[in-house]
Amino acid sequence: MPSGPDTTTSRETDGAGQDGAAAPGAAPVAETGTTPAAPRRPGRLRRLAGGARRHWRAGVAAAVAGLALALSFPPFDLWPLSVLAVAAFSLLTHGRTGRQGAWLGLAFGWPFFLLLLSWLRVIGWDVTVGLAFVESLFLVAMGAGLARTSRLPLWPLWTACLWVAQEWARDRIPFGGFPWGRLAFANTGTPFTPLAALGGAPLVTFAVALSGALLAWAALRLLAAGRRAAEAPEPALRAQLPALGAVGLAAAVAAVGYAVPVPTDADDTVSVAVVQGNVQQPGMDFLGRPMLILNNHVDATLELAADIDAGRVEQPDLVIWPENASDLDPYQSSEARAAIERAVQAVGVPILVGALVDHPTEEGYVENQGIVWDPETGPGDSYTKQHPVPFGEYVPFREQLSTFISRLERVPRDFYPGDHTGVLDVGPARLGDVICFEVAYDGIIRDTVNDGARALVVQTNNATYGNTGQPEQQLAMSRLRAVEHGRAIVTAATSGISAVVAPDGRIEQRTEEFTRDVLTTELPLRDGRTVADRIGAAPEWILAGAGLAAWALVLVRTRLERKGRRG
Repeated sequence: MPSGPDTTTSRETDGAGQDGAAAPGAAPVAETGTTPAAPRRPGRLRRLAGGARRHWRAGVAAAVAGLALALSFPPFDLWPLSVLAVAAFSLLTHGRTGRQGAWLGLAFGWPFFLLLLSWLRVIGWDVTVGLAFVESLFLVAMGAGLARTSRLPLWPLWTACLWVAQEWARDRIPFGGFPWGRLAFANTGTPFTPLAALGGAPLVTFAVALSGALLAWAALRLLAAGRRAAEAPEPALRAQLPALGAVGLAAAVAAVGYAVPVPTDADDTVSVAVVQGNVQQPGMDFLGRPMLILNNHVDATLELAADIDAGRVEQPDLVIWPENASDLDPYQSSEARAAIERAVQAVGVPILVGALVDHPTEEGYVENQGIVWDPETGPGDSYTKQHPVPFGEYVPFREQLSTFISRLERVPRDFYPGDHTGVLDVGPARLGDVICFEVAYDGIIRDTVNDGARALVVQTNNATYGNTGQPEQQLAMSRLRAVEHGRAIVTAATSGISAVVAPDGRIEQRTEEFTRDVLTTELPLRDGRTVADRIGAAPEWILAGAGLAAWALVLVRTRLERKGRRG
């Protein structure tokens, strides 16, 4: 298979120049009759810096590819760039050493995450740069793996598997993982999307990466054919046939999604009203004075009740409020409880209320809950967010870190995680509640559907990140989840974007950011499960395992070859 550009020799990798001279920093050879001292290898950082200087053009190309990948995600939505970015990165790492692939992984990954996560600038650019760097380390490892496996037969297949492995790792570590930026989340309304119903987000990522790697293989074959034609001309079509076949196969991988049935037929329906009460300002200090956010949602619900009484709107079966709609614990604050009761009595149907609640037994902890509030029986079943956001809703190693990071004082109390899924009976509907960032985690959504949720609700509070692109990125995840699980999804946000997503991933209704609004809809309820629900995480483990096994095979083979040469 043709090598990638600028492939270095083993001598360069070890730090020596091409003429065999000692590398900078090596010990001088003594001019005596004794045996010269062996040159000292430069340190790891110096070797990495030397490699970056030698391959700066490839590094710039990798950075451009990383930025292109970020543009494939919302709010830009240039999804074909996700395929082309994978193709470009595959070309850049092909035929290189593992160390060179790692460097290119950093050059690709850091700019990608910087642009993708730029909404974190609301907290601070240092946070954006730091988290982007941590996440890019996974692409450093993947870049090394792509370089090493690029010499194997069927290397586009191993490339796609290693993309899945990289996302598998980011989904879990550290602190429960941060799966933002998965290739699947850039393809929530594309030909690849229906594959989610078969194998979830990992299968979508695999297909996107495989298409990109096949395009890279085609480009390499075309380059090789051009070199051969210059030396010994042959019919152009014959020389280009393998490359054309690879391009056709890449297109077929994308088109196969159209053959996947996406179940959408409703077994039943329920009428729902989604209340977006709005906040007074975006940013870290969106809450304002106590009761302000709660009163906004109460007032919007009272307006809905007035429209119902006037016959302008039919009474829904239930009402959904967003995450943190009550900024005070309604179990502790009589004022908050009275306000919620006023809204529930006025509309006359149950409301799913998002509220922050003091933990009943763990002093100092708070729970992020969705509470079913009935007009006759009051507060009933509730769901507690299972996956609080590290450094946003709780602080790992708080005692140690707080001594030199004063910003952590903005998280005065740690959120306590829930221990069960959010399947709740809200009026006549059995809904699955997930809260905010939990929509990014495969297992939480899958478990909720498998436990009996007939539709999904995403309660979220994106006021901190308003007008930054983050709400669009999160809504895209809801679109993928709808197809993956064959469930309608309602996103209820304090400040936007609230939306109704059909089981086929179409956005049927949505609000604008920082407006008060109420959405009403007939929500389809479904009992059937998709293939993805039934087989669970098996595709992800199989694909990730295959990629890691291919990489391990290369490492073992290389070690055996070195031993053979020394022997």
